[in-house]
Amino acid sequence: MKLTIRTSFCLLFFSVCTFTYGQMEQYNYKRELKGISEQWHKIILPIEIYGETSQNLSDIRIFGVTKKDTLESPYLLRSTAEKISINKVAFKTLNASRNNKGYYYTFEIPTVESINQIKLQFKQQNFDWRVRLEGSQDQKEWFTVVNKYRILSIKNDLTNFQFTKLTFPSSKYRFFRMLIDSKERPKLSVASVEKHEITDGTFRKHSIKKVGIKENKKSKQTEIDIELQLPASVSRIKIDISDTFDYYRPLAIKYLIDSVKTEQGWKYNYSTFKTGTLNSLEENEFKFKSLTVQKLKIIIENQDNQPLSIGTIEVKGYIHQLVTRFIDQADYFLTYGNKTARKSQYDIERFINTIPNKLTALEVGNELILKKEKATLADPLFRNKIWLWSIMTLLILLLGWFSLKMMRKN
Repeated sequence: MKLTIRTSFCLLFFSVCTFTYGQMEQYNYKRELKGISEQWHKIILPIEIYGETSQNLSDIRIFGVTKKDTLESPYLLRSTAEKISINKVAFKTLNASRNNKGYYYTFEIPTVESINQIKLQFKQQNFDWRVRLEGSQDQKEWFTVVNKYRILSIKNDLTNFQFTKLTFPSSKYRFFRMLIDSKERPKLSVASVEKHEITDGTFRKHSIKKVGIKENKKSKQTEIDIELQLPASVSRIKIDISDTFDYYRPLAIKYLIDSVKTEQGWKYNYSTFKTGTLNSLEENEFKFKSLTVQKLKIIIENQDNQPLSIGTIEVKGYIHQLVTRFIDQADYFLTYGNKTARKSQYDIERFINTIPNKLTALEVGNELILKKEKATLADPLFRNKIWLWSIMTLLILLLGWFSLKMMRKN
């Protein structure tokens, strides 16, 4: 009986160890982590790894190797994105009036807070107006905040575009007066007074291998093909337009998802992930959630207008970094390259307040290919989690059965 129990525990221990040691073999690449001197460090992900990882970077692991065991270190994935704080400020609409200059709207800010943005909504769907915004402490002496600020709304079968947001330097007045230069009465439905505070992020500007611009006269579209030097995490695209006239062009930004070789050549399949409007009122920088791409396609709808003169194109992305904790002495590796791996879940996600503010970045070594050991007949049994848990359940049942048998004999 004692021998049977001892044998069962040995089998259980062997199964668990086999599964633990096999973890690194599930990945394709590793990079040595150098310079570990503290419990907490950060790891800045090299741009070269994005082409070998999954879209959401869920297959990244940090493994430590000792003579007896393979350890897994927990980490948090962070990006250097900008932080935006929006504080809505309470206000009162005092009056709405008009004279030969246009229509006036006066707002009172009862607090001492400064503001830098006023969002407006109108019942009209098509207009093109100029706005002057003034500030005053006593409604006797007025100071110009912005002048000839353009707000616009276009809605038809082809376009649905609005630009009705006043953005200006932070200003602290008790009263704000807005003059809209319009012959018709603006039907102001909603106004929102806000203070935006932005902490700038850190971006990595990606090298572009080539840019191709094609005018499709039949579809009345401009097609821009962009290929980056390497697959990269992209979160912003800025398009410079050389023309000085006004324009409002819908666009779609797509990325290559796959390609198929046919008898006529390669066929490329793209998926749209961002839509917007290229226009002369704003800086044409389009922001979106980080996406790993190498080939992009931008479609600009010209309708019946002449194509725009495309200038420089800039592609940027946030820098991703891992905040990780080391406890045991081992040789640690950044491991990746398993696009079926699930997102890891660690306890440190619930204790972020214990992480130091200042962290030393580790040196990340060159990429090494993880060699796959030749599988024996027994390997698939222990590498599959279902088989592992089945064996563990069977052993527990056996132990329970032997225990009951001994109790009955006693």
